[in-house]
Amino acid sequence: MTFISPSVLACDFSHLADEVIKMESAGADYLHLDVMDGHFVPNISFGPSVISSVRKVSRLLFDVHLMISEPAKYLDNFIRAGADIITLHIESEGNIGEMIDYIKEHDVRASLAISPKTPYEAVLPYLDKLDMVLVMTVEPGFGGQKMIPETLDKCRALRREITKRGLKTNIEVDGGINEENVWLCSSNGANVIVAGSAIFGSHKPRSVISKMRAECDLHPFAG
Repeated sequence: MTFISPSVLACDFSHLADEVIKMESAGADYLHLDVMDGHFVPNISFGPSVISSVRKVSRLLFDVHLMISEPAKYLDNFIRAGADIITLHIESEGNIGEMIDYIKEHDVRASLAISPKTPYEAVLPYLDKLDMVLVMTVEPGFGGQKMIPETLDKCRALRREITKRGLKTNIEVDGGINEENVWLCSSNGANVIVAGSAIFGSHKPRSVISKMRAECDLHPFAG
């Protein structure tokens, strides 16, 4: 099954609550919330207080992507803020295994992200514990980049390994994804699609989400 996760980074922040409600009405499954600290990545976005505020107006699954250097220090804040999924970057500091366990002990789904230069094998020691793996299809930190097609090879390899182990782990992709190239993601094994400007920038977000989902259904993973 394909899940669509619009990225809040691309929304109109002067009308944040309205934008989130619009995504829910348009048929989104998740809401992708990129947290950036200006250190792990050069950009700065928002923190748990914004997520907590938005939580009051939405029933979507909150897909919180932590692009921060020391995530262990802040896990409690994001759990309390209402995160349903917390994605850690494997390139960040701290004990990855312990953080995954801590997230899951608090009834939150655990996910690991890998940047374009990180090999997919880095995730394999943790795969049995994960609910999702996020394969970055652009360099993390800024929206509006073009998708790097070669990163999808990692999705294919991960999907094969997930199937081999009999797991139900989702594979998420994030960066430069739109109606025209989303089929490349699904055909390589991804089933959670993050899109920012393609959805928030459209006057007909429901149509975009429906088309993305249809394209994924037409181009499933071929093995």
